[in-house]
Amino acid sequence: MEKYIVEGGRPLYGHIEIQSAKNAVLPLLAASVLTDETVVIHKCPRIRDVLNMIGILEELGCGTRFDGDDLYIDSSAAANHEIPAALAKELRSSVFMLGSVIARFGRARIAYPGGCDIGLRPIDLHLSGLRRLGVAIAEDGGYIDCVCEKPCGAEVLLDCPSVGATENLILASARAEGTTVIRNAAREPEIVDLQNFINRMGGKVKGAGGAVVVVEGVRKLHGAAYTPMPDRIEAGTFLIAAAMCGGKLAIGNANADHIASLLHKLREISCKIRVQDDKIYIECGGKRLSPKLVETSPYPGFPTDLQAPMTALACICDGATVIVENLFETRFKHVPELIRMGADITVRGRTALVRGVRSLKGADVIAGDLRGGAALTLAAISAEGESTVTDLGYIDRGYSEFEYKLRGAGARIRRVRV
Repeated sequence: MEKYIVEGGRPLYGHIEIQSAKNAVLPLLAASVLTDETVVIHKCPRIRDVLNMIGILEELGCGTRFDGDDLYIDSSAAANHEIPAALAKELRSSVFMLGSVIARFGRARIAYPGGCDIGLRPIDLHLSGLRRLGVAIAEDGGYIDCVCEKPCGAEVLLDCPSVGATENLILASARAEGTTVIRNAAREPEIVDLQNFINRMGGKVKGAGGAVVVVEGVRKLHGAAYTPMPDRIEAGTFLIAAAMCGGKLAIGNANADHIASLLHKLREISCKIRVQDDKIYIECGGKRLSPKLVETSPYPGFPTDLQAPMTALACICDGATVIVENLFETRFKHVPELIRMGADITVRGRTALVRGVRSLKGADVIAGDLRGGAALTLAAISAEGESTVTDLGYIDRGYSEFEYKLRGAGARIRRVRV
């Protein structure tokens, strides 16, 4: 186990370059199974979730190798349709493999996926959608067994706009017979990235980013090289860091349109923000006003993955803020740790009332999930005194060189082995 030792209270200055999006790269890796030709993912981040997904690909028989930041995937020898339980339980996004493995081999077996404990994330929408494509599914002993000689196009109406279910159905129908129409699809930009990647491979997907996605199945997909979109959650995390610590940051390789809801809130609290091409410039200092209300919702609303960092920011804003978590019911596990640092927060169900304090105080805190761990790190670098943040394995799931980027901007933070 490792921990951060942080001496807080220093403003941030400089430039931080954003990695490719974790939540875009993972479905792209799953899509690589759809072809027996080589796929290249440029600027592939070596974060824990990506490495776990690469491990799953290798268990299926795919060859993988890094050349610098480029990941090469050769699925020509892939023959195994079973996704190992040990890796599936480490990675929620392993469920994406169902659609692509079924499309490639006509069958798939997977243990129920794991990931961060942020509440119930049932995969019923994935399974009901796959059944609409003709997949026979049996659930037994913690495993899901799927069989379908050839998925067939169908109309699928999702009960809610699930990102994972939308992506899984796109993967499963990319090589299906006929046309699949996915209604009430999720609109996240990562879905657009998956569409663009599959189309680069010779697929026929359209409508991603809207409520209706249409997939015309093709017989074969070929290899391709692709650069994923920038990570909007990482960009948002560092922007919030600047708002908490003060100073001036330039965030490079960022798409401001993808985090418009966050930029609106940061301007509300008195941050100065300027966007030029793929850079976001933020300047913060002096009094921070309360953002009043932060309510998570599907894209283009405020992202649930930035709720924890935003809660940390609200702790040191002038006035009270109501945080409403609409997507996951146990995503306030960072709150008791923030309270240890002097925060004034009351939680009732999915709502937190945050009363701003002058500053947070250094304390020893423990990360309980990916985004909560990032939030505690931001709290630590902005707090008065020394803090430790333990259980960095969660943070490593989604952030590459997190402490190095913060240190390069002036934060006093180092990683040590416990």
